[in-house]
This record gives sequence, structure tokens and C-alpha cells, in this order.
Amino acid sequence: MRESSSPYARQDADGMILQEDLPDGWHLPTRFPGERSDDASTQIDAILGYDDSNTAGPNADESDGSTQDETTDGRWRYVEHSVTGTRVFLRLQRQMFAVPEEVRITGVVYLPWRPGDPITSRLLRELPTAQIEAAINKRLFAMKRKHTITGGKITLPSGRKIAERDLLKPLGGTAKQDPDFYQRVALQHGRLVQQDDKNPSATMAQINGVALTTAQGWVAKARTRRLLPPGRRGRAG
Repeated sequence: MRESSSPYARQDADGMILQEDLPDGWHLPTRFPGERSDDASTQIDAILGYDDSNTAGPNADESDGSTQDETTDGRWRYVEHSVTGTRVFLRLQRQMFAVPEEVRITGVVYLPWRPGDPITSRLLRELPTAQIEAAINKRLFAMKRKHTITGGKITLPSGRKIAERDLLKPLGGTAKQDPDFYQRVALQHGRLVQQDDKNPSATMAQINGVALTTAQGWVAKARTRRLLPPGRRGRAG
């Protein structure tokens, strides 16, 4: 029997969500609904009006550059409840500019097993969205950038605390002197990106009084340590 020229696409191929991220009773089908050969996330966004042209809030000024890049490029993934047959599409969005980085659920499509069955508020409350988010983020990021934020203070892996308001002050020290150095590089870079800095590495060089190549080297090493996401094509820094 000849193999199909368009093999089935796998929902877990990019590692955004895996079966292990789901609570008991929920199932991640290996194949997309309809046994598609591609990921239909872009088409779903377009159908729902959740594409790039609709990411700005209703009161945003189109001229002020306030369109939120955080909500673009979401990936829709399909899960099923094993007992009730409930079908749910979850829109998973990697928040690359967040400090710390995380994955959030930015959309839900809820489909009862039988078309026409009612959807109650209780059923919606029972959707384990928070549990799924927590499981994904623990798997993807718990062993990478390590710090907690409480009361405006960031606690780094060494136990040292720094204030959020100090993230854009000179880092000081070196990686040899400070075990948290690349954690702080990642935090400073992440804060600049969060502020829509077009070239955060250049700004870091200015803040820290170092050559641009030095700042770029810090950022590159933070990326290799998986404290920062991979660089994005077409974006400086």
C-alpha cells in the first residue's frame, strides 16, 4: 500500500503541549481533528477574527504602535475528556516577552460531545485551564530561568533578592563573580523587550557601559543556557 504524500500532522510535534501536561481524564489526540496534514491554527485564528488585524484592544490608537504582538502566532490544540466526550480547542500562546517567559491559554472553544447539548457555567468552571498552563510552564521553563517575584522583589537561585525597579540598572560583576549573572542578563533583556525596545542588546551595552559585542555575547550565552528564548528573525538584539 502506497504511503500518503501528506502524512498526518502530530499535535505534540512542537512540544507546546504533551499528554503529560493534561490532568487525569483528559486526552490529547495524536492527530489533529479531521486527520489533517498541517496545523490549522492560522486558519482558525482567521475564522474567529483573532488574526493580526484584531489583536489591538478596542480603545487602542492604531498610530501609537500598541498592537500586542503577544497574542499573535497562537497554536490551537485539541483535547478530549475521556468520560464525557467533551471536546475543547485551546489556544496556546508562548509569551516570549514576559518576565519570566511563559505559555498562556489565550482562547478556548468548548464543544459538548453531542451537538446541541447545553453548556453550563459549572462545566466551564471545570475546564482545567489553570492546571494545564501550570503543567506546561513547569515542563518548559522550571529548569531554565529560576526566580520568584514577591512584593516587587525578585529572588534569584542563589537566594539573593533584587528589586524589579532595579532591573535596568548596571548589572555589575561578571559571570565568574556572580552565579546569578546570566539570570540577571535574561531579566534585564526581558524587561527591555517587554518595553518594546527595538534593540535591547544595544541598550544593555549603554546601561552597562560595555561594548555592543560584549552585551550581545551575554545575551547569546543566556540563550544557550535557555534563560531566554531563541532569537527572532528580523529582530535586533
